Amino acid sequence: MEFKLVDLEYGYDEFEPYIDKETMKIHHSKHHQTYVDKLNNSIKGTDAEGKSLEEIFENMSDFSDAIRNNGGGVYNHNIYWSSISPNGGGEPKGKLFEDIVNTFGSFDLFKSEMENAGLSQFGSGWAWLIVDKDGNLKITKTQNQDNPLMNILSSDNRGKPLFCIDVREHAYYLKYNNRRNDYLSNIWNIINWDKISDDYNN
Repeated sequence: MEFKLVDLEYGYDEFEPYIDKETMKIHHSKHHQTYVDKLNNSIKGTDAEGKSLEEIFENMSDFSDAIRNNGGGVYNHNIYWSSISPNGGGEPKGKLFEDIVNTFGSFDLFKSEMENAGLSQFGSGWAWLIVDKDGNLKITKTQNQDNPLMNILSSDNRGKPLFCIDVREHAYYLKYNNRRNDYLSNIWNIINWDKISDDYNN
């Protein structure tokens, strides 16, 4: 099974003014494509060939750093693209909203904690909202291309990803330069709560 670059359901220019067209284009067509190409090359002739990314992550400790980095790069970006929408923003509805408030105290406190996860991630990485092993919502972060499905992470940081925010510089640097905090504040205007809520409910 060869992995392919996902098609986006929106245009590169549809996130202005929050994310600029050039960043979206380079991020998807160059960076993400490179991870796809390198992943396909790295799994050839290995036990990972023919497995889904989820199956690889469950046994991540058995595979090479190349598969770890590029497999994570493919999967994490897939989640990121589905986490944003030109029609996003606002707040989730129903059970997800209720559980966020019950878990974090309020929706604003949740956003603040999510932003702090992104700001405090040293260097490259990701901020995540996950469902942990006990079925509870939890905010976590990972470095480089790791994600909460990988068995190399501690059990406290593992779970089912609901959505992620890419905090590596190529996700925001052309527009925001070193102002990661501004990028994190603005991204709430495009979070795809409909998709995230559907995933949570199912």
